[in-house]
Amino acid sequence: MLADAPVYAVIPASDLERATDFYRDTLGLKLAVQSEEEVRFESGGTLFSVYRTPSGGKAAHTLASWKVSDLDAEMADLRSRGVVFEDYDLPGLKTVNGVAEAEGMRCGWFKDSEGNTLCMAEERTP
Repeated sequence: MLADAPVYAVIPASDLERATDFYRDTLGLKLAVQSEEEVRFESGGTLFSVYRTPSGGKAAHTLASWKVSDLDAEMADLRSRGVVFEDYDLPGLKTVNGVAEAEGMRCGWFKDSEGNTLCMAEERTP
């Protein structure tokens, strides 16, 4: 049954080599499988795929999100590696220094080398 099957993110890349460098070198993720058309990375015991396509970076929404225990520390680490966090001022979503806070959640968004939007989220307990 589908409910028993693992699910993982599949992220498009117009330049697979550039995307591989970003996920491996900038984000520090472990490369698990590599072919000419796809790479898979391991993160937190799960896999996700980055695949070659001309439509990479064209989605206007978040494609993947990491659950982190310390958003500020993760953001500081990625900023030291050159990652820039997005700032939003939209109805229902406003960031301050790249962080949005809502009920029980703090989030920060950034773009990968292809322009895909990725997120890190820290759950906060009351």
